[in-house]
Amino acid sequence: MHLQMSQYFHIHPENPQRRLIVHAVEIIKAGGIVIYPTDSAYAIACHLDDKHALDRIRNIRKLDEKHDFSLVCKDLAQVSTFTKIANDAYRLIKTLTPGAFTFILDATKEVPRRLQDEKKKTIGIRIPDNVIALALIEELGEPLVTTTLVLPDDADAMSDPYEIRLRLEHEVDLIIDGGVIDYQPTTVISFANGGAEIIRQGKGIAPMLE
Repeated sequence: MHLQMSQYFHIHPENPQRRLIVHAVEIIKAGGIVIYPTDSAYAIACHLDDKHALDRIRNIRKLDEKHDFSLVCKDLAQVSTFTKIANDAYRLIKTLTPGAFTFILDATKEVPRRLQDEKKKTIGIRIPDNVIALALIEELGEPLVTTTLVLPDDADAMSDPYEIRLRLEHEVDLIIDGGVIDYQPTTVISFANGGAEIIRQGKGIAPMLE
């Protein structure tokens, strides 16, 4: 049980304070779990290679082993390290990002096995349209393993950083306050069966697939 208080950073949503971004990344690299803003919701994340931190996130959200985490990336170059991405998928993702989309792609061996869909060997990828999120990943130099901050008895993700702090300040290592973010699920587009298919329509609009 983590009884220490989490750190709480007010980070400017358009001009993130560099020292706070650097400090946040130090916490992540040291095995911390962080709550941070994206373009669709607050999310909870940890370092790619940290199984212990991942297990802590599963525990907070009461997730089973089958839950699919996403890799939140800064750009397509990073996406192509962790996924096998065909030309048509590349063009479509380039058109739609940054934005409120999750793309399901075949994982490369750079993705730890525990993060891949065990049957399909796929992984969800995001490039969010959020300055704080992108600054964090830029500083970290690799994707953040992420899931939406939906607590076990809630239907929606938490949107108010103050409320997040009240409920989770003893459970996580860092809460980044980037203002209130109303929860709108991402649009999920799967490339797993060759073509591009919308498997959940959310905030992101992809007119070329409708």
